[in-house]
Amino acid sequence: MASLHRIWAMIIKEASQLRRDPLTMAMMFAIPILQLILFGYAINADPRGLPTAVLSYDNSSFSRSLVQAIGQTGYFSQAQTVTSEAEADTLMQEGQVQFVITIPNQFFRHVIRHEKAQIAVEADATDPATVGPAIAAINSAVNQALASNLVGPLSSYRATAQPIDIILQRRYNPEGVTRYNIVPGLLGIILTMTMVMMTALAVTREYERGTMENLLAMPVRPLEVMVGKIAPYVFIGAVQVGVVLIASSVLFAVPFVGSPLLFAVATLLFITVNLAVGFTFSTVARNQLQAVQMSFFFMLPAIMLSGFAFPFRGMPQWAQWIGEMLPATHYMRIVRGIMLKGADATQLGNEIAVLGLTLVIVSVVAVSRYRVTLD
Repeated sequence: MASLHRIWAMIIKEASQLRRDPLTMAMMFAIPILQLILFGYAINADPRGLPTAVLSYDNSSFSRSLVQAIGQTGYFSQAQTVTSEAEADTLMQEGQVQFVITIPNQFFRHVIRHEKAQIAVEADATDPATVGPAIAAINSAVNQALASNLVGPLSSYRATAQPIDIILQRRYNPEGVTRYNIVPGLLGIILTMTMVMMTALAVTREYERGTMENLLAMPVRPLEVMVGKIAPYVFIGAVQVGVVLIASSVLFAVPFVGSPLLFAVATLLFITVNLAVGFTFSTVARNQLQAVQMSFFFMLPAIMLSGFAFPFRGMPQWAQWIGEMLPATHYMRIVRGIMLKGADATQLGNEIAVLGLTLVIVSVVAVSRYRVTLD
């Protein structure tokens, strides 16, 4: 028969163990708070202020008014004015702008003469959820520009002026297929989840199995231990990448238009970064449970703030700053740039450099945290 006294004794014992494990207690409260903040403040499915480049061959006041009206919709933020199609193409391929708006020569003259007037809107459609609401807002901006400029002597043209045709070009994903964005991004999430988790258990497993003393007795340096621990998982990561790429081609027909060599180098770097992060967690955690908790605490922002689940540019500035510190954010830009845009090493140089710098920093922390004694 159950005894309340013995049950109470077990409750006291469990509470005492929790009190002696402050990291677990902190995770239990930190993870719900993090989820609340991310879902409540950082996640936004209707991004605004998207960087836009303007290429205007018409120097009329009406063209300037049209650009201003488009900016007032809140969806567009004029990043810069370009002078050539090549410059605009480079900015979009590098991911610096989301839209390029081209206004042709004699645009206003065509409007008041009831001739065919067009503006071209090019959108980086690698993330279809980002560009959809913004494109819908352009029509209202055009009507607003017409209403504010066709006044006075030109007011007679307001009722009879033909609508301005908006020529939309969805670049890199013309049909707006969602899986073209999801599948390459999923590669970064899979590698983050598996690589970090695997090596997060590397050192703590030695302690819990009682083999750490044997490891410390070996004539190996901390850096050599780290390299030896993570090297086997590089092969596992490469196999995962191969499986995902085959599935993306056979099952989802995701295009791959860039350099396979550049993709392989960047992916190898990303795998190594995640393995180093996991090894760092294993040097901090005291047991495998703490290592798993720390890995989950790292993976949640990687999923939410990297641009995988929600548009990156839709998040507030502080959330974007956090996202910029995550390796997954930069890898997703790399893999989407290579697979969908055909971007080269020059255009992706900044993202690759960030991953390289992250690897150096994390490796230094991991080696310095590695304990050479059992104390």
